[in-house]
Amino acid sequence: MAEPLRKLDLIDTTPAFTPAGAAAIEARWAGVDTGQMLAGLFADPPFDDVALVSSFGAESAVLLHMVAQIDKSVPLIFVNTQKIFGETLAYRDALAEQLGFTDLRVYRPDPYLLAQEDATGLRWSYDPDGCCDLRKVEPLRRALGGFDAWISGRKGFQGQTRAALPRFEEDEGRLKINPLVYWDKARLDAYFAEHKLPRHPLEAEGYLSIGCAPCTSKVRPGEDPRAGRWRGWDKAECGIHGAGADDPVF
Repeated sequence: MAEPLRKLDLIDTTPAFTPAGAAAIEARWAGVDTGQMLAGLFADPPFDDVALVSSFGAESAVLLHMVAQIDKSVPLIFVNTQKIFGETLAYRDALAEQLGFTDLRVYRPDPYLLAQEDATGLRWSYDPDGCCDLRKVEPLRRALGGFDAWISGRKGFQGQTRAALPRFEEDEGRLKINPLVYWDKARLDAYFAEHKLPRHPLEAEGYLSIGCAPCTSKVRPGEDPRAGRWRGWDKAECGIHGAGADDPVF
């Protein structure tokens, strides 16, 4: 007599995408304009479910606007680390409303894990990698649990860790889409002006890359745009886009 199937046996754990599969999609869309590429992906998607992930930072409005022109119902994920600037939260609500997104999903750190691993709320001050993993990486992993593809707003000019990014890559078995990797600051600024998009209120104060309040500082003239993140630490990324903090953030 055959052994009955358990519920766990019915769950397909095969990754939706492999590095080779992502490379094939990269080749398919090579040289195609960003807007045309996004429209084509939504019209004939190589994925079943896709989410748009945004930090609602200094340049986020460009990608948000481009996607909103195609599909306002796409799930829009925001990770509230509970260390976010109040200005970012207000900007998030206003921009998502202005662009007409209908499915904004906010994820927060697991309160049990916070109580166990950051009871004082000061882990950022002595272990920023651990803080990012607890407050950013783990919540986003939960948020993406039902998706096999997600859209990121990273740009190649933002720092050395992002200079060689592809537009499509595999990440934990999912397809990660980076539509703006080839855009520079001038092109982003031109898009803001053309579509009359609101700027993040902290940008005018010198915050060119905006993350959590304790780990974000103003960028000095001539510095890398991400120089204000984790200033004083040997750290350039939060870990969302790789296994470690030095790997290419949303």
